[in-house]
Amino acid sequence: MSDPSLSLLSVPSASRDRPPPVRRAEGRGAARSAGLLALAATALLAACGADGGTTPGPGLAGASSASAAGPAQAAAPAGTASPAGGRKGVGVVTARTESLQLTTELNGRVAAAEVAEIRPQVAGVIQAVRFAEGARVRAGQVLYEIDPASYRAALASAQAAAQRAEAATEAAKLNAQRQADLFKAEATSAQLLQDARITLRQAEADLAAARAAVDTARLNLQRASVVSPIDGVADLSTVRVGALVSAAQTTALTTVRQLDPVLVDVSQSATELLQLRREAAGRGQDLARGEARAPVRLQLEDGTVYGQTGQLGFSGVAVNTTTGGVTLRARFPNPQGVLMPGMYVRARVQTAEIPDALLLPQQAVRRQGAGGSALVVEAGGTVVRRTLQLGRVVDDRVLVLAGVQPGEQVIVEGSQKVKPGEVVQVWPVDPVAVKGRPVLGGGA
Repeated sequence: MSDPSLSLLSVPSASRDRPPPVRRAEGRGAARSAGLLALAATALLAACGADGGTTPGPGLAGASSASAAGPAQAAAPAGTASPAGGRKGVGVVTARTESLQLTTELNGRVAAAEVAEIRPQVAGVIQAVRFAEGARVRAGQVLYEIDPASYRAALASAQAAAQRAEAATEAAKLNAQRQADLFKAEATSAQLLQDARITLRQAEADLAAARAAVDTARLNLQRASVVSPIDGVADLSTVRVGALVSAAQTTALTTVRQLDPVLVDVSQSATELLQLRREAAGRGQDLARGEARAPVRLQLEDGTVYGQTGQLGFSGVAVNTTTGGVTLRARFPNPQGVLMPGMYVRARVQTAEIPDALLLPQQAVRRQGAGGSALVVEAGGTVVRRTLQLGRVVDDRVLVLAGVQPGEQVIVEGSQKVKPGEVVQVWPVDPVAVKGRPVLGGGA
């Protein structure tokens, strides 16, 4: 029997380096068996996971997770919120009631409470000017003096005529008394008595005319001194000393205006006036009869607010057919003379008071025709849409008449990112911080 080691040694070196063919086939079969085993393990894990069975070991779990990753994860919805802290956040304000003063802003002009155009009532030459232009004058103060010489002479002549009439009347009265006594003694005729009585009546009439002439002459003499009929401020003088004036002239010598208080005339449309009267009637006042005393504030031409508060005291009785407006008049104290006649102002009239008004920032309201809507966060964070009944706009807020209750949370920030039915997280927003932000249009 030959030695195996010798047979091996006798094989060439090239043959020894190559693995035997049978062993190569066995290696490929082992690799194929390992792959089939891995597939079977994967199927087993999938079956166990579907049935809620036993937990796979660490090695199998790693293989399962590796095979499940990839396309399945990429297909997940991008907007799906995570269970913990993934809700959308919105800023809200809490609806609260407050006392609201409803006001109406109107354009107006300042007018003097009283205006007196000073004109001469007698003719003559201006002898003196007794006031300073632009100064305050009192009622009864002499402003101009017209040469009174002719009027003094006329008064003296009238007084003399009156004295003559008095003497004639006295003589006629004595004659009538004498004729009456003679008639009783049957010493004269009835005709003479009647003539004496007629003469007495004529004398009395002449005396009355003479006395009236005296009064006229005295009045003309007084009118030679031109006085102011009211307290106020004198305007520029149109004449100087030496000017000839007449009672029939149309040009005023000067104008005196009462500037404390002053009037402010504003124009309001007839439609707004009807609403103003209804609001005044709610306070038990009748604006048409001048009973309403609504407070009025003024904004001057330079934007400043006048420090004094006026009162509405008059409503026009006719509508201007050209503008469709009605004139309202307010009275303002003007101790410093800040308000001047003809000045343009903006009048803010207080029309009504709502003790429990609910106001929301305009950013929270979406207007839809005459009404609107808002997004409200209910208990649990659910967003709902509310239909609102709206009133007037007050500065940067809007009056809500119905649709939101006090204490509810209304969305003012982030409303475009959420929809009704979603659950959101909220954070409070300071209503003051909302002021000045742009109002978003469109529907919520």
